[in-house]
Amino acid sequence: MSELDIRNLHAGIDGREILKGVNLVIKQGEVHALMGPNGTGKSTLAYTLMGHPNYQVTEGEVWFKGQNILELEPDERAHLGLFLAFQYPVAIPGVSVANFLRAAINANRKSNNPEYKGIPVPEFRKLLKEEMDLLRMDHAFAGRYLNDGFSGGEKKRAEVLQMATLKPEIAVMDETDSGLDIDALRIVSDGVNALRGPELGVLVITHYQRILNYIKPDQVHIMLGGRIVESGGADLALHLEEHGYDWLREREDHTITA
Repeated sequence: MSELDIRNLHAGIDGREILKGVNLVIKQGEVHALMGPNGTGKSTLAYTLMGHPNYQVTEGEVWFKGQNILELEPDERAHLGLFLAFQYPVAIPGVSVANFLRAAINANRKSNNPEYKGIPVPEFRKLLKEEMDLLRMDHAFAGRYLNDGFSGGEKKRAEVLQMATLKPEIAVMDETDSGLDIDALRIVSDGVNALRGPELGVLVITHYQRILNYIKPDQVHIMLGGRIVESGGADLALHLEEHGYDWLREREDHTITA
């Protein structure tokens, strides 16, 4: 069973430290939620894990499948089985969802076998149809240009479809609920729940409890000031919804000054 092991991770952007010692372990088969106010480092953690070039790591390690992935390029991390669902997915006019997914599958498989010639079209069509049926998606969606003219909900469903076809071992979902109405949130959450199982570990990054009404986390972590300051079960998110972050801020301030 694979696990993503984040150890004392410090990172920032433009010389400003944002992550100040993050420790977290996510195993296949588990769903973790990471919550916290704006500016505390949640998205920075997601981008750092996937190797965004604008973010600099100054200390710490991230181990996955026997390797410190901080030493790897973003595509190498993806080929290992790490996946990031973006908060703001980019549109790629002229490239259909199906062609994009087929190219991604071929790149993944070729990384493990340089002699791989590419997934045959009939096999790919069968795979794509099965995954779209699992996610209850209209097959016409596959012929549209990736995220071009998509609604917010459609962009997030396209991200979930990528998860379904690429079959990562650990997926990081960066504020997937951002910009979604209740109906779109339910549809996207149903897709994530359909993929949930022993082969997939998920880190759901969010500001709000509402997505966790649909995607039930095994563990909830709260980030303040670039560190995870509290962890617990699903009830922790409900407590946060009711009481906000002030009780944690006061505790952390007291700890610092004590």
